[in-house]
Amino acid sequence: MKLLARLPAIAAALCFLASPLAAECAGENLFAQMPAEKLARIEAAADAVPFPRGNAWRATKGNQVITIMGTYHFDDPRHASNLKALTPDIAAATMVLVEAGPDEEKALMDLIAKDPSKIMIMEGPTLLERLPPEVWEDLSAALTLRGIPGFMAAKMQPWYVAVLLSVPPCAMDKLQDPKGLDGLVIDKALELGVPVRGLEPFDTVFRIFDSMSAEETLAMIETTLAVEDRAEDYSATLADSYFAGTSRMIWEYMREESYALPGYTRERVDAEFAKMEETLIAERNRAWIPVLDITSARGPVFAAFGALHLSGNDGVLALLQDEGFDIKPLTLP
Repeated sequence: MKLLARLPAIAAALCFLASPLAAECAGENLFAQMPAEKLARIEAAADAVPFPRGNAWRATKGNQVITIMGTYHFDDPRHASNLKALTPDIAAATMVLVEAGPDEEKALMDLIAKDPSKIMIMEGPTLLERLPPEVWEDLSAALTLRGIPGFMAAKMQPWYVAVLLSVPPCAMDKLQDPKGLDGLVIDKALELGVPVRGLEPFDTVFRIFDSMSAEETLAMIETTLAVEDRAEDYSATLADSYFAGTSRMIWEYMREESYALPGYTRERVDAEFAKMEETLIAERNRAWIPVLDITSARGPVFAAFGALHLSGNDGVLALLQDEGFDIKPLTLP
């Protein structure tokens, strides 16, 4: 599945970037039906960090120019107008930088083919043995709805299970060849003869999860299962928030929902979210800044990566600003 080719992008927003709605998905925007007080609380938390709104930006420093587009990693017809508006910037670039370009995707697929333990448990206890019985029962039922039988689910690495849970059952059949805006940008760049390069090594996703404890990865499953009964609504909310330029609200919505999980305190949730943001997003952002800086010194750059990488004190925009870049929003149709 092409899902694997998007692993670096998906891992960066593991529980926060779900699949596109398929035609048969009928989710409703959760923010539209949310009590005003709760919505205001989520908006305030999102707006408390730098650059919380907007997907398209331009960073300049002297002669260096970086056009930046935060992306939604799965298919949606609304991508078409954004791609059309961004095409002149792609054409003018000397390099297009993405989370995983064609070379990185091929290397990732080759590694998984050679070493299936990257996504499957090849030895030791399975998820059936590691999860509490009630959690395994919920997980098995959720993955069965996605066409994945329990015996197979039990042998999947916990982080990969969390990725699959982020896709509502109604959209699983759309994952055979997902493009998303990332893929559309890559295709357009190659069509125009503009080189495409990955911002990070192809195996970054595995290094990230190797650094996490078993308890942390298993907790991701429980967190994602917490919104299983609202999977379609969550998917619709995610997509709508992205196209409204407010993806940061999804992060804060998931934090708010996690406060209500059994056995969790606000302090525990905030600590886990801080660790997750550092490990899955901020560390990667900091590693990307030298790549963006050095590459843009050679000519105009177009960079496309998940929208959640834009915002925050350690978001790409704030980090570029710290390096002396002037950051301005771009208006898309």
